[in-house]
Amino acid sequence: FAGSGALGFEALSRGAARVVMVEHDRRAAEALRVSAQALDAEGLEIVQSDALIYLERARERFDVVFLDPPFASDLAERASERLAERLAPGARVYVETAAAVERPAPWRLLREARAGAVRYALYQV
Repeated sequence: FAGSGALGFEALSRGAARVVMVEHDRRAAEALRVSAQALDAEGLEIVQSDALIYLERARERFDVVFLDPPFASDLAERASERLAERLAPGARVYVETAAAVERPAPWRLLREARAGAVRYALYQV
C-alpha cells in the first residue's frame, strides 16, 4: 500500500538505512520508481506485488512498518495478522484506517487518535 510513497521517502530522508515500498498497482509502482530516480533515493526497494503475498514470501524483519491500506477493505486486519513474523523485536507499526483494527497480540498500543474520518494508531511489538 505504498501509494504516493510519501512516508517511505520521508523515512529515507530522515536516515532509514533501507525502505521497502510494496504497491500492487502497476502505474503507482512505476510512479514510485520515477520519483525514486528523481530524488536519487538510495536504500529503496520498490516491490510491485500484493502486500499480503509479499508478507507471506518475505524473509526479512522490519523495525518500522507504515500500514495504510485502502479504507474500504479489510486489508489492515489481514496484513496485521501476517506482519507478526516480519517484525523485529521492539518494532513499531503505524496503522491508518477508517475504523479500529483488531490488535494482534502481543502488540501494545502506544498512541491513537482520529483526524476526521481517519483513525491512526502506533503500536509496539
